[in-house]
Order: sequence, then C-alpha cells, then structure tokens
Amino acid sequence: MIGRTSAALAAALFIASAVEAQSVPSPLQHFGHEIGEDRMLADWTELTSYFERLAASSPRVVVDTLGPTTRGRPFVMLTITSPENHARLDELHAIQMKLADPRTISGTEELDQLLEDGKTVVLITQGIHATEVGASQMSANLAYRLASSQSESVREILDEVIVLQIPSLNPDGLQWVADWYMEHVGTAYEAAPLPWLYHYYVGHDNNRDWYAFTQDETVLTVRDAHNAWHPQIVHDVHQMGSSGARIFFPPYIEPWEPNVDPAITTAVNQLGAYMAAEVTAQGKAGVVVNAQYDAFSPARAYMHYHGAARILSETASARMATPVTISPMDLGPGRNFDASRRSWNFPDPWEGGAWHLADIVEYQEAGAMALLANAAKNRRFWLENFYGINRRAIDKWEEWPDYWVIPGGQDNEGGITYALRALTMADVEVHRAQTAFTVSGLTFPAGSYVVPMRQPYASFANTMLEVQHYPDLREYPGGPPQRPYDVTAHTLGYLLDFDAVAVDGTISATLSEPISVPDFVFRLPDHLVGSEAPRVALYKSWSEPMTEGWQRWVFDQHDMAYDTLHHQDVRRGALDDYDVLILQSESSRSILAGHDADEVPGPYAGGLGMEGTAAVRSFVERGGRLIAIEEATEYAESVFELGVENVTEDLPNTDFYIPGSILRLELETASEITQGMRDEVAAWYWRSSRAFDVDDDRIRVVGRYGSGDPLLSGWVLGGHHIAGKPAILEASIGAGSVVLFGFQPNYRAQTMATWPLLFNAIRK
Repeated sequence: MIGRTSAALAAALFIASAVEAQSVPSPLQHFGHEIGEDRMLADWTELTSYFERLAASSPRVVVDTLGPTTRGRPFVMLTITSPENHARLDELHAIQMKLADPRTISGTEELDQLLEDGKTVVLITQGIHATEVGASQMSANLAYRLASSQSESVREILDEVIVLQIPSLNPDGLQWVADWYMEHVGTAYEAAPLPWLYHYYVGHDNNRDWYAFTQDETVLTVRDAHNAWHPQIVHDVHQMGSSGARIFFPPYIEPWEPNVDPAITTAVNQLGAYMAAEVTAQGKAGVVVNAQYDAFSPARAYMHYHGAARILSETASARMATPVTISPMDLGPGRNFDASRRSWNFPDPWEGGAWHLADIVEYQEAGAMALLANAAKNRRFWLENFYGINRRAIDKWEEWPDYWVIPGGQDNEGGITYALRALTMADVEVHRAQTAFTVSGLTFPAGSYVVPMRQPYASFANTMLEVQHYPDLREYPGGPPQRPYDVTAHTLGYLLDFDAVAVDGTISATLSEPISVPDFVFRLPDHLVGSEAPRVALYKSWSEPMTEGWQRWVFDQHDMAYDTLHHQDVRRGALDDYDVLILQSESSRSILAGHDADEVPGPYAGGLGMEGTAAVRSFVERGGRLIAIEEATEYAESVFELGVENVTEDLPNTDFYIPGSILRLELETASEITQGMRDEVAAWYWRSSRAFDVDDDRIRVVGRYGSGDPLLSGWVLGGHHIAGKPAILEASIGAGSVVLFGFQPNYRAQTMATWPLLFNAIRK
C-alpha cells in the first residue's frame, strides 16, 4: 500500500512538473529567433528580461542583481537548483561555509553529516570578453534547459548541484557589441571591430583582474559569488581563434602556479578530460585538451586559491554572429598540438568548413552540461576534495612560512593599504599587532600586519607575497622559450613598493581580530591639484589600446582632471588648450593610421596622420610636454628625430625574452621626474617594453634598468642585454620637452611603485 501511494505521488509530481515546464518560455518564444541564429545577437536588456521571465515561471530559478556595472547596468546572477534545494538554501549555504573552513567543524561525526547533506556548488561565468559572443547567448539556452527539462539527467543535476550562473561578466560590453553588430549587419561593416574598448576601462584585461580587484564587475563576482558561496567548481566560458581546435578543455599545459593544491590540479585534469570525452562522444569533432593554456597567473584563476577547480573552455570563434569558412589548409600547429593532425590530446580533428554561432553555442552548452553531470554524479567526491584542500591549508604546507609580516612604519602607507585590500577581499585573514614582537631573529614594531599561514586561503597570501621563479620552459631542448599564456610575476611587495617578510616561529604579540577590507584612498600629488595643475590630454585612438583604458581608470580613481582626445580633435587644433599630452603604449602605425576605411565606418577610420603629427610637433616646440610610453616611444622618436634606439629590437627570443616580469630600476634622483623617490624601485617589463641606447645631446637619462642581474621576480632570458641601459628619457625640444618611458609605469593599475614617475612627469 505504501509503495502504491508513493508511486501515485511520484506520478502526480511528474505530471505537475511537466505542466509547469510547459509554462516556461523558451528562448525562441522570448527572443523571436533561435539562440545562435546567424546574424542575430540578443543584447543585455533582452537577456535580463528573459531571465526574469524564467524566474517568474520556474521554481528552479532565482535571479539576483548583485549591483551596478561600471556604466550602471544590472549585474545579475541566477541561482538554479531543485525547488527542494531552494527551500533549504540557507542550510545548504551553511554547510558549504563549514566545509570551506574546517576549523568550524566539531569533529568526524559532524563532517560526515555535512558531506552527506551538502551539494556541489558550481559557478558558471560567461561573456567576460564581449566580442566572444557565444557564451552569453548560450546562457539563455542553458538556463532554459535547467529551468524546464524533465530529463533524468537534468533532474539529477538539480537535485545534487547548486548552479550559480553569471550570464555576463561584462554586461556593458555585451550591450555595446550587440548594438554595434546589429547596427551594421548587412552592410560593408558587418562584424567590424568595436572602435572602443569592450570593457569601459580595461577591454580584454577584465579577466586579468582577479587579484587586484580594480573593476566593479570583478568585485561583485568575488564578493557575491566566489566568497559568498566558495564553489567547488568554476566554469569560465570563453572563445578563441577560428583556425585551430573547435573547443579546448583542461588539462592545462605547464606550468601550474606552485601554491595551487595538487588536489585542485588533479580535479581539473579529470573534470576537463571528462568533458572532452562527453563532447567527443556526441560526435563533435575538434576537441583538444592539454594545449594552449597554462595555469600560472592568479590574475586569471582566483578560484584556484579558494578550493575550486577552474575549468576554462575556449571555443573557436566566428565573426561574432557572422559565420566563417575555414579551409583545411588554414588548420595548423598550436601550442602542444596540431589542428591538422590526430594526437592523443586531439583525437578527432575537425576538417574545416563553415563555422556558425550556432556551432559555438552547441559546443559550449554540451561542455557545460557535461560539467554539471560530473558535478552531480560525483557530488561526494567534490565535497570531500574541497574539504581536503581547505584542511591541508589549515594544517600548513611545508613550503610555506609560519607567517608573513608586513612591518609597520613603512613610508608607503598607500601601497600597504592597496595590498591589504587585495588580501582581505580574497578572504585572507590579516591581523594587526598591538605590540612589538621578535620572531626569526627580527624585531617588528607595533602596528605591523601579520598573516598566519594556517588558514583556508593561505595559498593566495603566499603567491601574492612571495617572489616568483618562473621555470625556463622551451619549445624543445635548446629551442625558443615557450611563451606563458599571460605573465610570470605578481609579487605585491614589488608592484606596490612595500616590504613583506616571511618568518617561522611563534609570534607572542597581541594580535587584533582579522581586519576588514580597508578603503583605499587615491591621492594625487599637490602639483596635479588646483588651478595651477597642468591641463592634461590623453590620446584615445579609435583602435584604443587597453593601456589607455587602464590609464583612464587610475586617473579617474584619483579624481584627476584630464580629457581624452581622438585624432580628429588633435587635427583641428585641440592641443592649444593643453600643457601635457600622453600617448599610452600603442604602435606608431596605429597612432598614425588607425583603422583602415574598409574596416570601420568613416568617423572611426584614420589616425593622427601628417596633419595631427604636425600639431603634436608644434605643441611640443611651443612649450608642451609629450609623454610617450613603451610602443608609443617609437612614434615620438620619429616625430622629433631623437637619437634613440631600442637595444633589444633585433634580438631573437632565444637570446632575449621577458614576457612579463618585475625588474630593478635605478633612478637619477636629481630629476623632477624622480622627485620624492628612492634611488631604486621595481619596474614592470614585458613584451612591448623598451631599453634604449642614446646618442642625442638633447636627451637626459632619468632611469636605468638595474645593473648586473635586473630580475626581481618572474622570468628573464638574456637580462644582460638591458642591464644598466636607459629606461626613462627626457628630451628638450624647442620650448617644450618629450619624456619616454621604456617600461609600463601603470601596468594594469598594479604598479603603484612607478605611478609617482608618471605623475611627476605630468608637469607644465
């Protein structure tokens, strides 16, 4: 009798669920076209209204607005799980928080109950790069399937997994790209490049912000998704170039950052391989693993230091929503595989042909569903693995010191506050010593900051405070260096100009409770404030470089007065109203010519050209100051015929290679550009940086790369080529001057150590 009643109840629930599913609007019903249809893009307004309809019609879906984006749009997250899990979401959240911090678990009995009752938490983030349009479009299909499907596999996912879906990490860019694309569909400019950054400040670099936390969207995601839930799995959905594999899943290639727990590495390997197997089994060709992407920089992998497996998927692109045709002849070698050949990590090559947005959406959805199926079927594994990672952090790795100490009384209070904000925003526990103390034979004053290394997120603290020693990896023995996917150094003490000391032993001082996230106050130097401040223009081409956007962000945070000028402004005489013109790192060709007329509509084509260059020359000769950074120094050299050469320009990368490292910079302290600074600081050097030879009596050397071995953190091949070479130059031109920075003084808003050099250079 009981069995019959249970069966009847189950049947009734199934019928009710089926009726409910019929009321959930499909993407076709809402958008009026299938997701992935050629030459159709849903914009952010349309997508958010669809998610609201899903939440209103399905008890599986809740939509929350986490806050405003940089430009004021709603930044939303969907929570998708079974109605039964929604009803006990607070309880499930409490379980997750306990597993994230084993110090709060009373013992084996409580742990067993938590592992029995908890759910796998999966965060899916989409659309961080707005021109990679597939992921945010696919988000509607994925949400609909989870909201409405009655399949056994989806029901298992809903029962065993809490899905947190952020359908766009960059809603502003999504809206701009969709508007721009749809405006030009069917014209000569269909799929033309957006003539401004697709994130207001940082463009493509918005997924390089995951330890500095500068952008509003990063902060919202870290605070209200990562830290609020501490997911076991994060799926970061991207696109890549068109002429290689159709989709990438981990394992990653070498290197892994050494502070990442081995259980994260192995979990990533097994989950990525599972996804690849599932997608390949569906008959989708062109799936690759263990290629292209490494797992070194924490700027792209916040979750690796917070107990979670990061699954990056990268799907081949079309021209936004415009299909492309790829010839088999265009398929060739990539990093660690060849797209034209079968191999163990690329077992079913795609043979070329037409590639549509619908293909991108289909591959991405298949990958996401495979990930969720794994998270559901292996729920117990994911919870146990997560707990074990956090348990080992609390027990402390042998390689870690007992404490990191940031000594009190250092001059650069701003740099310390910037670092403390990064650490505490990442949930690292930082205490302040109430009394002086001695440990490891060193005495530290009261007010010093102490980071105990027996805590859940000690790995984040260690990787941010220690020096990086990036391995010397080659394409083959004795061959050229294997290019890191991003950069090789991130030591906060060098970037922000403060000391941090690793110590072992017992600290006997009275320590405060963990400090809260401090407010960082950006302060301009006095000469840039008030009516006597120079009038500053920042050149902003229609092929805007990310360095210019990062520069705007720093200026805006300081409430600094400046204007951005396009080439049309310079040509018509706008420089007459300014004292300083800044050219952030951009090639001479791009500054001069910009986009070709057949690439973008007329107002966005062109560059300074001869007319704008003549205006720049006149501006300086009449008393203005031009500041040119990295690549832009070549433009300044040619305009003013400076006797300057880049000493590394013709060196092969087997002789000289710095893909993103921190170097010693020696300063001539007599210059106004170095006013108030020590005679040595750390500088950021990467692929677009320069070191100079000078043969020009008009030029004064203001700073040089460190003599001997200039490397402080990261990876350098052939450092002797730039050791002692000029890095900052100042030239007198007529009544004005030109300042050349061979390195980037504002690398991703992180190099506070060299901000003063740029601010000092901005003078009348």
